[in-house]
Amino acid sequence: MTPHFLIRDIPIYGDAILAPMSGYSDMPFRSICRELGSAMSYTEFVPAPGINIGAEAVLRRLMFISEERPITFQIFGSNADELAQAAQRIEEMNPDIIDLNMGCWADSVAQHGAGAGLLCTPQKIGEIFKRLTRAVGLPVTGKIRLGWDDSSRNYLEVAKILEDNGASLIAVHGRTKAQGYKGQADWDAIGEVKSRAKIPVIGSGDVKCVADIDRMKAHTNVDAVMIGRAAIGNPWIFARKDSRDVTFEDRANMIRRHLARSLEFYGEEIGFQFFRRHAHKYIFAIPNAGEMRNALANARSKEQVLNILELYESNTEYAIRTT
Repeated sequence: MTPHFLIRDIPIYGDAILAPMSGYSDMPFRSICRELGSAMSYTEFVPAPGINIGAEAVLRRLMFISEERPITFQIFGSNADELAQAAQRIEEMNPDIIDLNMGCWADSVAQHGAGAGLLCTPQKIGEIFKRLTRAVGLPVTGKIRLGWDDSSRNYLEVAKILEDNGASLIAVHGRTKAQGYKGQADWDAIGEVKSRAKIPVIGSGDVKCVADIDRMKAHTNVDAVMIGRAAIGNPWIFARKDSRDVTFEDRANMIRRHLARSLEFYGEEIGFQFFRRHAHKYIFAIPNAGEMRNALANARSKEQVLNILELYESNTEYAIRTT
């Protein structure tokens, strides 16, 4: 089989990838998306200082299973020394790729010069990537936005700096930091990056359904698209199936599968906490299912979740109303 593209010498088979999302793209969810067709895996972003002090909660976000490969560890920070040290430490955990987050728009990150805050200092980005690519033997990639705001859309400059300093891939979200998730993603800008880059480019932003995957690829010529919020509750998008085409039975079975995987990976207490973020999302797109969504959102144990599923599966009238 011919790969869709290469990240240095790593073949990537597929053109749709689960985005790194804090609080959502953990191992249980990543592995489900990978099984359904996501071409590779990105961890949640993790802070370089936390890696360097060996913080257990931080390192737990980097745990993965071999079936997820190729696996990218995404890190964030603003200090080149700390980032280089963190990259060397996590290289020992045997990921395939290391990615620097330059796209997080949350003020708690960006206002401290990390995430999208780095876009304000392109020269510093170059220095960081020079350090990272020399510090580790793995491919180093970067995920960016278009700039801090509309008055400073410097994505072409930043993309060139990344490539000139050894980046093996660029992922571009088609909004500025100031936009967050508001407004429309600028696919033209993503296409500009792709037209000038000699390394692979992934496009991100407003891929909400299966048709959008091909639409973005045709519009921008990117090597792959990254899917974030649209995959929460609908990992089937990686199997080229829109939410409206997923049966209630498949949703219920996926809830059980995700729950079991989360409890096995984290343990009973922590696993259930992480699972709860996803549970009601699987039912979100179903009409007339508000009561069930609320029940799942308020469930406090594995047994309650399984009982809720059994209750609604046995209710023929309910099953008819949700199809």
